[in-house]
Amino acid sequence: MMSDTNSRLVYSTASGFVPEPTAKAASASPFPDDGIVRLRRENKGRKGAGVITIHGIPSERQKELASLLKKKCGTGGAIKEGIIEIQGEKRDLIQAELIKAGFTVKLAGG
Repeated sequence: MMSDTNSRLVYSTASGFVPEPTAKAASASPFPDDGIVRLRRENKGRKGAGVITIHGIPSERQKELASLLKKKCGTGGAIKEGIIEIQGEKRDLIQAELIKAGFTVKLAGG
C-alpha cells in the first residue's frame, strides 16, 4: 500500500469508523506566545494604507494600550482577534511607548 500524506483512514474492517484526530486550535497570531511584543507593518488587504499590528499584548491590557497608542499617534485603530492595529507609519513612536509601559518589543516584518 502506498502512503499518501493527503489521505486519512476513515473506516477499518477491524474497528469500524475511525474518529478524526483533534486539531489544535489555530492562533490568530503568527508569532509565538513568549512574552515579547512584536510590531509589524502591514498594508495587504487595506488598499495600500499601512497599519502597524501589535502582537503579544495580554488580553487584559489590550483595550487600555490601544486607546493610549491611538491618542499618542493621533490616529485611528482597532483591536481585531487579539491583535491591536494602529493606522499609519508610527512604529518608532509605538515602540517607545510600549517600552515605557514595560514591554520587551521586537520589530517584525517590513
